Amino acid sequence: MWMTHVVALCLLAQVASAENKKLSSHATTLADNSANLAFSLYHNMAKEKDTENILISPVVVASSLGIVALGGKASTASQVKTVLSADKLKDEHLHAGLSELLSEVSDAKTRNTTWKINNRLYGPSSVSFVDDFVKNSKKHYNYDHSKINFRDKRSAVNSINEWAAKSTDGKLPEVTKDVQNPDGAMIVNAMFFKPHWDEKFHEKMVDNRGFLVTRSFTIGVPMMHRTGLYDFYDDTQNSIFVLNMPLGQKQASMILIMPYHLEPLDRLEKLLTRKQVDTWLSKMENKAVAISLPKISLEVSHNLQKHLAGLGLTEAVDKAKADLSNISGKKDLYLSNVFHASALELDVEGNPFDASIFSSDKLRNPKLFYVDHPFFFLVKDNKTNSILYIGRVVRPKGDKMRDEL
Repeated sequence: MWMTHVVALCLLAQVASAENKKLSSHATTLADNSANLAFSLYHNMAKEKDTENILISPVVVASSLGIVALGGKASTASQVKTVLSADKLKDEHLHAGLSELLSEVSDAKTRNTTWKINNRLYGPSSVSFVDDFVKNSKKHYNYDHSKINFRDKRSAVNSINEWAAKSTDGKLPEVTKDVQNPDGAMIVNAMFFKPHWDEKFHEKMVDNRGFLVTRSFTIGVPMMHRTGLYDFYDDTQNSIFVLNMPLGQKQASMILIMPYHLEPLDRLEKLLTRKQVDTWLSKMENKAVAISLPKISLEVSHNLQKHLAGLGLTEAVDKAKADLSNISGKKDLYLSNVFHASALELDVEGNPFDASIFSSDKLRNPKLFYVDHPFFFLVKDNKTNSILYIGRVVRPKGDKMRDEL
């Protein structure tokens, strides 16, 4: 009996130690830098007028850049450090730091939120992967490797989509409809993210409402409702609401940023900087908020190749200049595609709420946070201050609602 207690105490101590373990200085630096990358990459992508929903994971993008650095030599590799603002880091510290960061933020046991991350590097059927590269990319970034005949486009696309669907339990059925530039190396990130709220929504308080995509186009979506105490800020100067919704074990939060009324997101996005978000967060007050949030699932896939080139990764994506010889032993590859695909699911599930609060005066006169038009969001990790996701919802899935007189 005494020994059982000792073992139990040791296990508890190990868990507490794991939770309180500090990040290395390299991981801390890269967490901070990847948060800056989040806004740079988002703004680069938002310039495209035909892009609607945006969904990117900056820490996963950073790890994909790590793969490029691992496979690259000379200036092809050093450009990665420049994009990550990590020029002073040694190579081994870059890879160890990115690995540590991603392992920390994606630990399902401590965070109680579903986040499946699957990464694969595809090469043309003629390539031979160097053993050291395969071993180190698996060790640091958990990357798989596969040869594929890109010239048979239909078969290649089917193979990529089947892998993505299988690795996300069917949540992400399609990464791409086409493969451009079929003669290089291709990175594919396939992810499924489902927040687990710190306080759940009531499953019976879900009804169908309209989501205003534009003034003339409304989509029917199921809407979740709950009232609780949340950190909230009403930016009256800019006509913007900001809400902080804790996730899981309160180690991360989903921050929702929404203009008062339906409008194109351009005005809001011009305000979006890391400094501005930090300012909004610093002004938040804990108060009663009545939330109505769409119960939706999104599948979004972006080819980040040209966007990363726009941020300075110009050599790796250039067939004539790329030196990715650490991948194959020869200068026969360049980065032809970077598919970054995620499925996101917002659902009612979460921890039980404190029912006693409903008999108190704390929920009197709640602020209304009614998400029925396009909004911006980010998922922020509270321990590392990294940004797990950044994006916008402009057009959720749903049927067009009929106009009624």
